[in-house]
Amino acid sequence: MSQALLIIDIQNDYFPGGAMELVGSVEAGRKAAKLLELFRRRSLPVIHVQHLSNRAGATFFIPGTTGVEIHRSVTPQEGETVVVKNYPNSFRETGLLDELRRLKIDQLVIVGMMTHMCIDTTTRAAADLGFQCTLAHDACATRALSFGGATVPAEQVHMAFIAALNGLFAKVQSVDQIIASLN
Repeated sequence: MSQALLIIDIQNDYFPGGAMELVGSVEAGRKAAKLLELFRRRSLPVIHVQHLSNRAGATFFIPGTTGVEIHRSVTPQEGETVVVKNYPNSFRETGLLDELRRLKIDQLVIVGMMTHMCIDTTTRAAADLGFQCTLAHDACATRALSFGGATVPAEQVHMAFIAALNGLFAKVQSVDQIIASLN
């Protein structure tokens, strides 16, 4: 079995001072960096996914801004693949699936942002495409959501989506658990 690290949307706009700051982004970025370091040390494939907003009225990930840049905690190195996407699903209208097939990848370790949007959508798509997914819950971040006059705190949004993904779509573990399983 061949494994790759998939780093989704860890971009400046999600960090303090960004246009769409997430709860826990700094710590999630640090945790993702730990996995990135291990994958690099073992010369395992790393794929970065970068979201560029191309829809009218977008307020973050605007092309040409510093907010759209991949955060310094997980800056791509020369030779690492960067897939640019315009939708929550990292597979939609991108070369991600072709790249994973070219590398003969069948297992993905997934980290990134936002848990309730791009992480959820991409993890479900990856599982539907036949990939065995491990999701690092503590290397993901999200924000509070509101509906019908009620606000759901970010921590509850995160836990609800992680719980829904665990089992059928992914094996959900902490970064430390994933590192221990790879060592």
